Amino acid sequence: MLFTQDRTRTRQLFRSAWQKKLADKTLEPLEKQIVSLLEDHPEYHSLLSGSDELLDHDFTAEDGTENPFLHLSLHLALREQVGTDRPAGIASITRSLLLKHGNGHQVEHLMIEKLGLFLWEAQRQSRAPDEQAYLQSLRELL
Repeated sequence: MLFTQDRTRTRQLFRSAWQKKLADKTLEPLEKQIVSLLEDHPEYHSLLSGSDELLDHDFTAEDGTENPFLHLSLHLALREQVGTDRPAGIASITRSLLLKHGNGHQVEHLMIEKLGLFLWEAQRQSRAPDEQAYLQSLRELL
């Protein structure tokens, strides 16, 4: 299970998927999605091959490092949103952004920046994310 409150288990899932790929083992569907993302993020390969200490590392703005597990999870969440068109309209916005930019990975990065902001704001205010405001912020990228 990916979406769990246990960050160590979530991080181990990313590591396990990558290690299975390197060992040429059969991947489960979610692991295939993770590996696809990791192939687009070579900067994280050493992290997933490194010591277990990194699985417990607190990535904070203060230490100037991006949380790679959050970054990858936002990619996965966005792909799920687009694949299910939920919130309604996000698939169409994504297609338009792809036509504008031509680079799917670049488009995802633009979109996950908005997604992360809306999730952070909702958490800060202890409320559900405002889907319409989120969609509007994505339309502003067009």
